[in-house]
Amino acid sequence: MCALNAVRSPMAEAMAKHFFGRSIYVQSAGAKKGETDPFALAVLDEIGIDARKHRPKSIEELEEWEGLNFDLIVTLSPEAHHKALDLTRTTAAEVEYWPTADPSAVQGSREQVLDAYREVRDGLMRRIKARLKS
Repeated sequence: MCALNAVRSPMAEAMAKHFFGRSIYVQSAGAKKGETDPFALAVLDEIGIDARKHRPKSIEELEEWEGLNFDLIVTLSPEAHHKALDLTRTTAAEVEYWPTADPSAVQGSREQVLDAYREVRDGLMRRIKARLKS
């Protein structure tokens, strides 16, 4: 879960599904609903993961469609973390906060921006593999 379900959480969802999709159920959402970021899609493409079918959703939409029957909610932004804690006061879901920079705030050349997205992608990939390995 992140702020807009546009960059960080869709990247995390796509990678978790790619590496662990047969053994765990993964969905992402945002504190609010944004628009899928093309740079996020581009850096996932670089590692062979296609996330083009992702459609951003808010945590309220996810709760309405599927409920919040998750064992673990990983939050990537302060706004998402506070929202997850509020929503899980009466559930048994564990909430973990992985502070993750928002690469969409980076200014510069296309390559500098892509490097920021790659850094987020690679950091999330390391954490996901370490946390979800069997």
